[in-house]
Amino acid sequence: MSSLKKIAIVTDSNSGITQERAKELGIYVIPMPFQMNDSTYLEGITLSQEEFYDRLVDGTDISTSQPSIEDVLSMWDTLLEENDEIVHIPMSSGLSGSMETAKAFSREYNDRVFVVDNKRISVTQYQSVLDSLVLREQGKTGKEICEILEKDSLEASIYVMVDTLKYLKKGGRITPAAAALGTLLRLKPVLQIQGDKLDAFAKARTVKQAKSIMIQAIKQDIEGRFAKYLEKGQLSLAIAYTNNYEEAFEFKKEVEEQFGNIEIEMGQLSLSVACHIGSGALALAVSKKII
Repeated sequence: MSSLKKIAIVTDSNSGITQERAKELGIYVIPMPFQMNDSTYLEGITLSQEEFYDRLVDGTDISTSQPSIEDVLSMWDTLLEENDEIVHIPMSSGLSGSMETAKAFSREYNDRVFVVDNKRISVTQYQSVLDSLVLREQGKTGKEICEILEKDSLEASIYVMVDTLKYLKKGGRITPAAAALGTLLRLKPVLQIQGDKLDAFAKARTVKQAKSIMIQAIKQDIEGRFAKYLEKGQLSLAIAYTNNYEEAFEFKKEVEEQFGNIEIEMGQLSLSVACHIGSGALALAVSKKII
């Protein structure tokens, strides 16, 4: 049965969705806070990409935290004045505590706020937001949208080549296995994000080899666990990068040669991700999408 309910879609800036893009999509993005020199900055509001990378290069100590629950609840309360329900899509619960915090508070809203345990981040989280818009258009309720997104949450892979493990180790975002790669200074590590785990995937000796490893990994995923989605036209490919657009654009050409039949999106990794991997990273991701 179709729903006549008015549903607001909320996510956070870990999705890589800017405030400008959010307005275009008709959704709402909670900016992630950063601490620098005892001051707090908000991604895309009081902190631009350029300023962030300048600070990172300067060696400024940058740390991230969860959005304040007061800010989240304030947005919910405001949106519920004009909407019947909210679907809130935060970053993966395995990489941040913000999902569990939001889910706990959502219980006080009497089934009007649905927080998705999405197990995604960056470009795959972005895809979930796009999926939520399709589902809303189809007349699904907030609860139905939440259930569908959670059911598909693990249907995604991200492979990331980083220039240095300095930032990942500093933030405690990688397992000991991945951190051990940091001692092999001549190697280009390729990491993977599967669900809510970030771990080592492979060791490459050059950037070229690292790109090849990522392409082959995605090819195996597409031919294996995602084959049924490929047949139905339900696959999305994306390239993400940190402060290296030209390199990412060239990488896109290589990926298109391999997967020309699948549309490929490009986007900057959110600053909260860049904070933990530094500049010069490239990522290749595949995810199931709602047609």
